[in-house]
Amino acid sequence: MRNIFLLLLLILTLPLTAVESQLLTGTPIGSSPSVDYSNNSASTTVNQPSAAFDGDLNTFYASYGRSYTWVGLDLGTPHVITRVGWSPRNDGVGPERVVLGMIEGANRSDFLDAVPLYLIDQKGVIGEMHYADIIVSKGFRYVRYVGPHDKRCNIAELEFYGHAGEGDDSKFYLPSGIPVVIMSTVNAEEPYDKEHNIPSYVRIIDTDNSYVIDTATTRLRGNASLNFAKKPYRIKFESKQRPLDAPAKAKKWTLISNYGDKTLMRNLLAFHISEVIGMPYTPYGRSVDVILNGEYKGCYQLCDQIEVNKNRVNIDEMETSDISGEALTGGYLWEIDAYADQEVSWFNSNHNIPVTIKSPDEEDITPEQSKYVADFFNKMEETVYATYFDNKDYGWRSILDAETFLKHFLIGELSGNTDTYWSVYQYKKRGEDKAYTGPVWDFDIAFDNDYRTYPLNNKSEFVCFNGGSTAGSMGQFVRRVVLQDAQTIPELREIWAVARCNGIDSASLCMWIDSIAEEIDRSQTFTFMRWDILNRQEHMNPVARGSFAAEVAYLKDYISKRVEWMDKRLGYVHTDVQSPVTSSPLPIAIWDIMGRMVYTGSEMPMLENGLYVVQENGQTTIKLINN
Repeated sequence: MRNIFLLLLLILTLPLTAVESQLLTGTPIGSSPSVDYSNNSASTTVNQPSAAFDGDLNTFYASYGRSYTWVGLDLGTPHVITRVGWSPRNDGVGPERVVLGMIEGANRSDFLDAVPLYLIDQKGVIGEMHYADIIVSKGFRYVRYVGPHDKRCNIAELEFYGHAGEGDDSKFYLPSGIPVVIMSTVNAEEPYDKEHNIPSYVRIIDTDNSYVIDTATTRLRGNASLNFAKKPYRIKFESKQRPLDAPAKAKKWTLISNYGDKTLMRNLLAFHISEVIGMPYTPYGRSVDVILNGEYKGCYQLCDQIEVNKNRVNIDEMETSDISGEALTGGYLWEIDAYADQEVSWFNSNHNIPVTIKSPDEEDITPEQSKYVADFFNKMEETVYATYFDNKDYGWRSILDAETFLKHFLIGELSGNTDTYWSVYQYKKRGEDKAYTGPVWDFDIAFDNDYRTYPLNNKSEFVCFNGGSTAGSMGQFVRRVVLQDAQTIPELREIWAVARCNGIDSASLCMWIDSIAEEIDRSQTFTFMRWDILNRQEHMNPVARGSFAAEVAYLKDYISKRVEWMDKRLGYVHTDVQSPVTSSPLPIAIWDIMGRMVYTGSEMPMLENGLYVVQENGQTTIKLINN
């Protein structure tokens, strides 16, 4: 009796799921047709979905299609899955064909609401079952295995264990530990261009298991990146969403592929620099894994769509009725754009700079608004050109905001972005006769990732004047602003000095790079399983370094040397604000940004306009004097 009591006690204290979990059965389902390998033809009779659930490791399911194909079970009612098992097809390439295979659960027969349960990251062994515990708390009626890209869905056996129940949304699976974006398109149609919006369901899951899910449309995006094997995407939710920790609540979001950037972080690093330098708006960006119709696509960057929004480009949004008076003056968002002639709403300036009007968009902009933007841009351009030809200051700063233009310039030069003036965003506020430059965008070939200018730090001139790509005559426009105005270099030096004191230094930037590398380490491993490119040059790569670690090491080496290069080119001597060049026994000591002491005394003197390191009663600060 005592033994029976102890046995009952043991059973009652076991986890409930362990008691309830069992091998699940259901109706086999899968992609049709299958393939008959005897003649490599489509079939509805051999290698069918039932072969993956017959308990025989020598039979197998094999899809005729090579990608986005799958096999699974209709369990009849929702079940919480606690364990999965699989075995590869019994042939010479079977073990390889399960690597990056995705196991999913859904409650719709079309799998539009599918979420990942497990990503297989190792080869299987023929004739053996392999198992993984599942942590997802939600119950699913439909479960499936999706074969990896271009491998056909080949599997000898599948097993699903669990218990009946609806479950809940308290726990989801993240394939590499970073957030995941799951895109499921109607009829599993793969996005194929940037004009056609494909109806979709999109779920974005964060590391704390919070998520957003909504109907949406999905399409490709970009220009040169459209030709990459790893495609970039644009998502447009049906209603405004705020995914992850993004500041903006908006419908449109981008997924940047970073295919030619084997560190997978150059855009994020540039955004970090933009924030430190103090641009009014820096696009949001976060590393994510992307799954499309059950296929793992790799590490991407979820990012803002550049558009008018109070937490993006914060200007008035134009209405079609805004065609006169102050209402006509803004807000406007445009892009100096080498691809402008491929757009509908664009113009070529008087000095041959192509400009795409981004907001109002091509469907809503009126003829009055189009004319206003073109006239304003030409006026700004003429003012800059007049400054150059007459060697006088005709006041370009009154129509082109110097601070944002020069900060944008410095970000481009620190990053060594050869595309800085290939694509430049600018905006104009309502009621102001001035253009602002920004936000920064597109840094996949920056940070010495362009064979045309590599090695960049060996060059003596700014990259935008020595190898950089420009839209039309934008290079001449920049040259007039930066090199033909005597005030510009001192202004650049002051902005740079503030940035150097605020975290633009080798140690801080390399520490930031290391933190991102650690965060995405597992994701990059999966990414380069999916895209085997580490040993070959892609896009503009000057060198193939063979590993993620080597790519990250080079990025750190570049940025360390580039900070020194910028100091030298701008004629700036960095003074640590916490440790001035020298100290003074007097209450006040002041140094200029070259590190030269300009004053010691007991009262604050009148100083010329400029940036100074001020030590007052033992406290050291940076002060900008602008009388």
